[in-house]
Amino acid sequence: MVILQQVLFIDYIWQELKLSYLKLKSCYLLGKNPILAKLFYIAKGGEKMPEISVLKNILELVEKGINSALVTITKSEGSTPRVTGAQMGVLEDGSIIGTIGGGALEKKAIELALKSIKANRSMSVNIPLEDEGMVCGGEVDIFIQVFSSRPELLIIGGGHVSLALYQIANFLNFDIVIFEDREEFLNRERFPLAKKLILGLVDDSLRKYDINEDSYIVIVTRGHKYDGEALEAVMDSKAKYIGVIGSKRKVLSMFNNLREKGIDEERLSKIYSPIGLDIADNTPEEIAISILAEILAVKNNKTGLHMKLDIDSYKEQGK
Repeated sequence: MVILQQVLFIDYIWQELKLSYLKLKSCYLLGKNPILAKLFYIAKGGEKMPEISVLKNILELVEKGINSALVTITKSEGSTPRVTGAQMGVLEDGSIIGTIGGGALEKKAIELALKSIKANRSMSVNIPLEDEGMVCGGEVDIFIQVFSSRPELLIIGGGHVSLALYQIANFLNFDIVIFEDREEFLNRERFPLAKKLILGLVDDSLRKYDINEDSYIVIVTRGHKYDGEALEAVMDSKAKYIGVIGSKRKVLSMFNNLREKGIDEERLSKIYSPIGLDIADNTPEEIAISILAEILAVKNNKTGLHMKLDIDSYKEQGK
């Protein structure tokens, strides 16, 4: 988010310069400041400024949950379609923003960028143009920087456990969204760093929200009735994790109610409830840690078991 704000600020400055370039005709300024001279030349229409536009568009798409990559030519030798510094954005669906010259080079760069996006790993690559069927004989080095959207933690409810979840989850790589129907429990003073605060009927808000495979949902409302309504609203979503707080007795009662409404066992089996790993006492903070530990286990495909070494087994293996 900070990077996007910086890019937007640079773009704003660029637009201001473009609109008022006549004010920059001072020979002294242009002669002493090469950056200002460059901007003046661009503002007069001598050259476009595509790099900022490409990066700005990519960051805006990532904010919307679309994974992308920025391809930059870091070195070019011989006869090449574009020079060092040329940039192109590649979206996860294969579409592009900008260009690094088209043709075989661009096709190869798109293929590599899509692989990087899928692996969520940035990389540097050398591309000899002869290997790509181009007769110009040059070669380029490109750097592919992957921009991935962050997973979302949807916290349903704004009470004590929700607040503890929010506070601890801020140390993890989640965008946090809070749903609540009570204004006094949903405000920027209480959740200053949340990505979104959604006030209103929780079940209605959840049905309208775009929940995807990178969504992790924790239902911790103020009562069984509201928990059940929220769960029904997200039951058939694509969320990777859905957890509901409550005792075993409460969970059994809630599941029985859902069965009576036609919810089958397969759908119920996807719900993590009672929620969290068995590590906490009854304080909101420890409950929050146990919930987030379970979420991380699901997110990272881990077991949640101890990693403690079995010394006896280790000794046997070392013989």
